[in-house]
Order: sequence, then structure tokens, then C-alpha cells
Amino acid sequence: MDLPQLIISVVLFLILFFGIGFILNMLLRSTWVMAVIYPIVVIFIIDDVGFLSYFTSPASSFAELGAAIVSLHFADIVILGSGMAGAIIAGYAIKILRAQGYQMF
Repeated sequence: MDLPQLIISVVLFLILFFGIGFILNMLLRSTWVMAVIYPIVVIFIIDDVGFLSYFTSPASSFAELGAAIVSLHFADIVILGSGMAGAIIAGYAIKILRAQGYQMF
């Protein structure tokens, strides 16, 4: 992966998940919704196993998930980490806004 592509991807994931997290936190009146949901989103991004496979055959599904996590490249980890950072920043932003008295919905 080229450096400009990595930088654009990091910024895109950071802003994308900040925005989604901010809106979810604002609508659901919960501060850390997206920070809790984000790891599930990451699992769906990196793994090719269907959702129901985790319940019907959990041993092979989690083994395949572990293999997918171990095989991630450094650039993938940085990009997915920036998405998690965006979700956490959204939680802090909502927390600060609520402490300052802003009521959203």
C-alpha cells in the first residue's frame, strides 16, 4: 500500500467513524455506543464467515477469525485503529458537550 493511500484511508476511517459514532451517541443518548459496536464492525470487515456461523459452528468460525486477525498487515491495523480512535473521540466529544449543557434530541 502506498503512503498517500494509507494517509487518506486513515483520515477517512477516523472521520467516518467519528461521524457515525457522534450521530449514534446523539440519537441513542448513550456515550460509548460506537466504541462498543466498532469491534463487531471490524470482525465483519476482516472475516469472511457468515454471522450465523458463529452460533452454528463456533469452533471453526473463531479459529478462522483468529487466523484472519493474525494475517492482518500493519497498514490494515493502522487503518482499523484509526476507526476505533474516531469512535472513541466521538464518545469524548458527546461527553464534553453534555457536560457543557448541550441537550441533543
